[in-house]
Amino acid sequence: MTSTTQAPPTQLPLIGEESARYLAHAALTDAGVPEADARQVADALVDTSLRGIDTHGLRLLPQYLDELASGVARSAARTTVVRDRGAGLLLDADGSLGVLAGLVAARLAAERAARFGVAAVGVRNSNHFGAASVYTRQLARQGLVGIAVTSAASRVAPYGGIEPLFGTNPISVAAGSDGTEFALDMATSQVCFGEIKQRRADGRRLDPGWTTDADGQPTQQPDEAYALSPLGGYKGQGLAMAVTLLGAALTGSPPDWRLTQVGAGEPGRSRQVGHLVLALDPGAFCGRERFDAGLADLLATVRSAAPAGDRPVLAPGDPQRDHERQRRARGIPLDARTADVLAELARRVGTEGPTVREAQA
Repeated sequence: MTSTTQAPPTQLPLIGEESARYLAHAALTDAGVPEADARQVADALVDTSLRGIDTHGLRLLPQYLDELASGVARSAARTTVVRDRGAGLLLDADGSLGVLAGLVAARLAAERAARFGVAAVGVRNSNHFGAASVYTRQLARQGLVGIAVTSAASRVAPYGGIEPLFGTNPISVAAGSDGTEFALDMATSQVCFGEIKQRRADGRRLDPGWTTDADGQPTQQPDEAYALSPLGGYKGQGLAMAVTLLGAALTGSPPDWRLTQVGAGEPGRSRQVGHLVLALDPGAFCGRERFDAGLADLLATVRSAAPAGDRPVLAPGDPQRDHERQRRARGIPLDARTADVLAELARRVGTEGPTVREAQA
């Protein structure tokens, strides 16, 4: 699942949910993003941070603003349909913010799944689209099964290799909502690169198996990390290749090793990221009622499994719901750069910005 970090209480810059939405929206509209689009992106980033997925939430806002300023992301892009075969479509994102392209793909997938039972929407010419669960959970809330993958710039070496070839290449699958929600969102690497950067900033060692050095040997030193390691060795490599197949090859997008990193794109040109969003309507298979019962049984059985220690057995999405409850009450913790961006904007528009107090990260 996408990386979340549980840390002891500490002094952190915090921002309330509504202030975060307002300021993120204001920052994006100031960058030229149309108001309705800016609201969608702001909501996606804030909702992701509320769920504890800090590497793909508000922390991305400064990077997205940089890409809008350089023209890597186009503020007034128009996503268009390139091919339409009914249940299968290919979109060109026109260099838009990847979040907007992903949301268009999810909306079209839902519409077509209602007609055909299944739908697959590919996207080319896009940019980083944040947390893949933004799109799958949106589909799940409409009674569908959502699946999403995206290509990403190379960070992960193949099993037994040295050079990074694959992105962290996430896979998300979601169904149901609220207490009967299954929400898987996982990288195909041991950890996302944002966690490595955070450990470097904090001066903390890496966990065993996360990275390799320039000679392809395991290292726990953040400054020696050259490549991320695939999840579960060769199996993770296989999953990463499958995501590249679906997110890049199938959409006609460049492979991971030909993509630029976030923040390092060529001015005036999108990063050419590819996405694939799928929607499945249970009504076309066993029927909605039977599917809902099966999902509820699956979740209840896993959650009631006898734990090996003091902590209960969890299902995908459970930790994120706990984070959301806590952060709605206490505020969203911010990294220093994002806090500075939001604080400056808050001063400019005359509203409440981040504050520093004890928080549970």
